[in-house]
Amino acid sequence: MSRAEIFANIHRGLGREIPTDEQRQTVQNRLKAKADNIIPARAQLPQPQQIELFKSMATEAAAELIELDTLEQLPAACDDWLKTQNLNEFICASDPQLEALDWTVISAARQQRVAQVGDMAALTTSFAGIAETGTLMLYSRPESPTTLNFLPDNHLVVLHEKDILGVYEEAWKKLRNHCQTDDGLLKLPRTVNMITGPSRSADIEQTLLMGAHGPKQLVIFIIKG
Repeated sequence: MSRAEIFANIHRGLGREIPTDEQRQTVQNRLKAKADNIIPARAQLPQPQQIELFKSMATEAAAELIELDTLEQLPAACDDWLKTQNLNEFICASDPQLEALDWTVISAARQQRVAQVGDMAALTTSFAGIAETGTLMLYSRPESPTTLNFLPDNHLVVLHEKDILGVYEEAWKKLRNHCQTDDGLLKLPRTVNMITGPSRSADIEQTLLMGAHGPKQLVIFIIKG
């Protein structure tokens, strides 16, 4: 059964047709009025301390952090890291902020496409960082497909300090605001990914295995300001 058929069955079961403007507005009002859940005390901090908490939690989750003063330093920093791993190629999201950079300084081959099995490294941007757990929020879109986040062995991610938030609730609010259309509707992405450190599993005999279901290494380039 297709997705459209499933939703059609649900609509028939509920006795609903296409929602009216009044019904849409009722949903929007309910979403806006929804109260936050209990917020962890450790994340109720001023933004500078949220940044430090994110760094601490991300490091604890085995992510590698590389701090840069400006986004323009990213190509050279990527090139340096790839050389330390003996990697001579990577997949890069076609995000506008990455497109504007000078990539001629790197020796590694840079490709822009959907990631495939066997790719060793991918570079993407992130939508937000969540301080309470050191988690990255990314969402799928044509210029940054989800395959870049999970198929390559090494995931390189750009995160601006200004995009680090205290808790998950703040990140979801930011995403809803970002995805709200001019007519007040939400056009959410197909996929939202929460990434905390590299992939790992200890399901078999409690032996920790890195890269079990995704990248073995997560490298976060934190851009100041």
